[in-house]
Amino acid sequence: MKLTLLQKAFGSTLFSGYLPFASGTFSSAVAFGFYWLPGFENPVFLIPLILLVSVLGIIIGTKFEHEYGKDPSQCTIDETVGMWLSLLFLPKQITIAAITFLLWRLLDIFKPFPARQAEQLHGGIGIMADDIISASYTCIIMNFVIIKFF
Repeated sequence: MKLTLLQKAFGSTLFSGYLPFASGTFSSAVAFGFYWLPGFENPVFLIPLILLVSVLGIIIGTKFEHEYGKDPSQCTIDETVGMWLSLLFLPKQITIAAITFLLWRLLDIFKPFPARQAEQLHGGIGIMADDIISASYTCIIMNFVIIKFF
């Protein structure tokens, strides 16, 4: 069950997961770059994309785990989904997006409950679940801040 080149490219967010340090941050930055494509922020486009990439991420993540071990740093498709989910429903403004990026990275690193527990799940589900939880927190916090203060 060797990973193909296409699976490696997808699962590592265009090979950014193979960088020797901060691969999750670099993969989040790649996902952040995609966000700036015209219309990308539209929930009608972004929600189905997040769902599709999440499902594929579970499948590919399981393959990455078989090849590289538990929650390998090379597999960063979870950071891509996390970045996009974090930005969902927010105004497409650089300041808001930059703050969201920073909050997302912080929550992904510290893994608030139950993200750390979800990380212990096996295979691609464990790889994806903790980031989806942390990104959901980021999305909720940022949308609350925007509604409350802007």
